[in-house]
Amino acid sequence: MYSKEESQRIKREFWVAFAEKYPRKWVLYDTKIKDFSFKFYVDNKKAQVLIDIEHRSDEKRIAYFEKLEALKNILEEEFIKDLVFEKNYTLENGKTISRIWVEKTGVGFSNKYTWDAIFDFFNENMHALEMFYLEYDEFIKDVEN
Repeated sequence: MYSKEESQRIKREFWVAFAEKYPRKWVLYDTKIKDFSFKFYVDNKKAQVLIDIEHRSDEKRIAYFEKLEALKNILEEEFIKDLVFEKNYTLENGKTISRIWVEKTGVGFSNKYTWDAIFDFFNENMHALEMFYLEYDEFIKDVEN
């Protein structure tokens, strides 16, 4: 097992290597929707590409989630298969958010042999989510309807 410092160093190397392989600006937090973001996640068991909806108002959070859920068939047929939709996902800190994600298991940041597979997974799936979002953002943003 790695020390905390060693683990942080490896994580830093991982993200630098990812940025070098895919040098581009991702949408991530720049969705123009408050508390609605795209995220990359990796630990020592899996890699994930996520949409987190963390709006303080449960009503708004659920409204955004239901907008995405209404587009689920399009999203899965044209952009990404095997997405997991969870309306009430509880974070480690106890906060409830809505989360949609796709994951690749059997990979991890501390195994450099899996980095290319993770980088390609991140690039392919985040790019697909961004393309979906750019096409449907007006519909998603309009939670009053």
